[in-house]
Amino acid sequence: MAKRDYYEVLEITKGASETEIKKAYRKAAMKYHPDKFTNASEKERKEAEEKFKEANEAYQVLSDPQKKQQYDQYGHAAFEQGAGGFGGAGFDFGDIFGDIFGSGFGGGFGGFGGFGESSRRSYVEAGADLRYTLEISLEEAAEGVEKTIKYKRTGKCHVCNGTGAEDKHMKTCPKCNGKGHILTQQRTILGVMQSQTVCPECHGKGEIPEKRCKACNGSGLEKEIVEKKVNIPAGIDDGQKLKFTGMGEASASGGPNGDLYVLIKIKKHDIFERDEQDLYCEVPISYSMAVLGGEIEIPTLSGKKTIRIPEGMESGKSLKVRGEGIKSLRSGYKGDIIVRIIIETPRNLTDKQKELLQKFEESLNDKNYEKKTSFFKKVKKFFKNAKDQLEKEIENIVD
Repeated sequence: MAKRDYYEVLEITKGASETEIKKAYRKAAMKYHPDKFTNASEKERKEAEEKFKEANEAYQVLSDPQKKQQYDQYGHAAFEQGAGGFGGAGFDFGDIFGDIFGSGFGGGFGGFGGFGESSRRSYVEAGADLRYTLEISLEEAAEGVEKTIKYKRTGKCHVCNGTGAEDKHMKTCPKCNGKGHILTQQRTILGVMQSQTVCPECHGKGEIPEKRCKACNGSGLEKEIVEKKVNIPAGIDDGQKLKFTGMGEASASGGPNGDLYVLIKIKKHDIFERDEQDLYCEVPISYSMAVLGGEIEIPTLSGKKTIRIPEGMESGKSLKVRGEGIKSLRSGYKGDIIVRIIIETPRNLTDKQKELLQKFEESLNDKNYEKKTSFFKKVKKFFKNAKDQLEKEIENIVD
């Protein structure tokens, strides 16, 4: 169906001022506001809904100078297929109502999921969520583990099963007549406005106990300690959370329990540091091992593993042990262990050891120390250049 002209919708002329546009919209909004059609027939509510949406859409465009100019020039075509950025989306009725009528108009009107929907709204709410911090070891995180946790929560009364009633006999709440909510009216300069709140007597349930349960004094709730086994999946990382639906606090209005979130904290390891799926560790080796190379045993989470140290190993270099890291939660890919080699300088040498070391050092030449030889060549060149530059400056002064 073709859209009506926006000026026709608000019953104004094309040259209407900003004040006239706002006044016309106020009149249309008041005429077709949902609070006025709560007890109307389905057909009447639908018709009012369409007209109310139509008025809001017209005001959205005509109250914006840029959109109004586009509309005056191109009509509805200016906003079709994203041409003008309107297209009926991104539109907040609440913002317009705040501008026109002030905050709180209509008792919390929040858009159209269905016209008059507030009269059929459910007031039963879920209980609060809980958080539990569980500390595990790196080995447990890598392999997965089952843990038993204990925590306190508000649960359903074991005597009345959460009804709050002795013998579970309930009656209609007299305060809200079983609706679970209360309508209040307020007279303003714009007319009578209605607002809706959860009934404080039945907390939205629409019924109250005929006789209050003595164990919970009619609240339907009691404190309890819960013991639960939780499975921690292999590969979980520090700071990740596991969700357990329905294991949180019980609801005061008879809704479902909230959820329990278990926050994982991994203890600091004596040997390894973790970076996603990879593990890092520092392994000290002797000076002779670094020079000659050889084999050493390193730790992994699954036991000892022998790796080869190449001849001439330098301190700070790393070796990779593939597939000995942590398994990924998503892909199943297993990371690596990155071994950082640290050459330990021997201390507390005896005189004999010092003598042998000195003789060994004297037996070496520049070919045995490539980096050392290269560095001192650069140093020598640096000082020679500095000397030549100084002599040149002196000659210039003398001349």
